[in-house]
Amino acid sequence: MSTPDQDTSGQDTSEEEPPARATSEEESLAQDPPAPVAAAEGARAGLSPRQARRLRVAVASVLLVGLAAVLVLRLASRTSVLVVGVYGLAMILCGVVIELSRHGRTRLGTWLLGAGLLAALAADWLLLP
Repeated sequence: MSTPDQDTSGQDTSEEEPPARATSEEESLAQDPPAPVAAAEGARAGLSPRQARRLRVAVASVLLVGLAAVLVLRLASRTSVLVVGVYGLAMILCGVVIELSRHGRTRLGTWLLGAGLLAALAADWLLLP
């Protein structure tokens, strides 16, 4: 027995049209490329490791220059070994943070920089006249 869509040889002769939905999806894909890259970027928000290292190096460098300027101003108003000691150690700490960041230890550098600057401010407030 043959169905109306088959001829006597048993082959299917009906022409099947692709569903309209498939063509509209293809058209939308042709207009808007798939966004796996955008999804991957959206899933990982924040800085890349290289950007984080560069940011920490820049922050530590700016703080190093700022501390040098404060040291000069403090020495101009009052010469003291404690002034040189406190600000000198803070400047050395900034250099250590720069090196740590260059070698990929940005979190450790950030913690050291924060703790060191707080210690320098506390020493300036408590120790220096």
